[in-house]
Amino acid sequence: MMTDIATLQTELMAAIDSADTLDALEAVRISALGKQGSVSALLKTMGAMSPDERQTQGPIINGLRESVTAALAAKKAALETAELNRRLASEYVDMTLPAPETPRGTVHPVSQVMDELAEIFADMGFAVAEGREIEDDWHNFTALNIPETHPARAMHDTFYFPDEMAREGSKMLLRTHTSPVQIRTMTSQEPPIRIIAPGRVYRSDSDATHTPMFHQIEGLVIDKGIHLGHLKWTLETFLKAYFEREDVVLRLRPSYFPFTEPSVEVDVGYSMVNGKRVIGGSEGWMEVLGSGMVHRKVIEACGLDPDIWQGFAFGTGVDRLAMLKYGMDDLRAFFDGDNRWLQHYGFDALDVPTLSGGVGA
Repeated sequence: MMTDIATLQTELMAAIDSADTLDALEAVRISALGKQGSVSALLKTMGAMSPDERQTQGPIINGLRESVTAALAAKKAALETAELNRRLASEYVDMTLPAPETPRGTVHPVSQVMDELAEIFADMGFAVAEGREIEDDWHNFTALNIPETHPARAMHDTFYFPDEMAREGSKMLLRTHTSPVQIRTMTSQEPPIRIIAPGRVYRSDSDATHTPMFHQIEGLVIDKGIHLGHLKWTLETFLKAYFEREDVVLRLRPSYFPFTEPSVEVDVGYSMVNGKRVIGGSEGWMEVLGSGMVHRKVIEACGLDPDIWQGFAFGTGVDRLAMLKYGMDDLRAFFDGDNRWLQHYGFDALDVPTLSGGVGA
């Protein structure tokens, strides 16, 4: 039997050595170590051996299995290395060649507009502030002077998490606006404060001009001696820079928001050119912003004295701004993932918005 095992080992080693592909090597492994393999068959005979036979034959058979296993592993590693070297030699990219014209990625309009807004407000001294998208009820509603009975708290508007996820007795939710960033900034930083807060927000709504997830940007200024004239100048400067027109006309209408008093809706004038609305002039009006002076109760909720510190806040949809400036008519297309739409409306990655070169480059 020892002669048979030695012969089998010689044959298997020769077969392993001659295997020139991974498939051929796998066939050798199955023929030796598979369920019906020759080495597996020898291992099965050990059950019927006497103790003395098992003591003499067992180490020989196990040694055969171990040597075959080691030889298979070494051969497999050698074949894989050879295959990798072959691929490295044949598959390469010449990095000295110019990039192909197509396919070429583009910047999403929302990302482009975010960069445009950051550039405009940075020039006016605003910093960019970011916050969490999963918020608690206090930061999202209560601190903003939104009462328990306000419709914005209703389930049909707000995505709430289950009650067991509540923290410190406050429900958790997907933020419905970026206003919680304002609250967290006022409670963590000393005035004066001048920030914009862009980001994703969530509301239960969906049609041509609304989606369950959309992008919003809000601005906040807290300082001494702030009044409504500062707000109007800021918004006028912003909209003229964004639409890149000096003939932008604003109209401020009294409105109501729980977190501002007084509150104003901001309309921008437009003219009709070839049957299309073009920003500029005052033939008609479109609502673009909500704004107002920060409510005393909001300032107090953040631990500040409203008799010393005043401020204004404003907010608008980034997606809506993109639609107005670049002539898009359906908000849902922003999130469809249609590459044809992105190729049409997308921006060259090298066209970085700058005030000197044009924010809408």
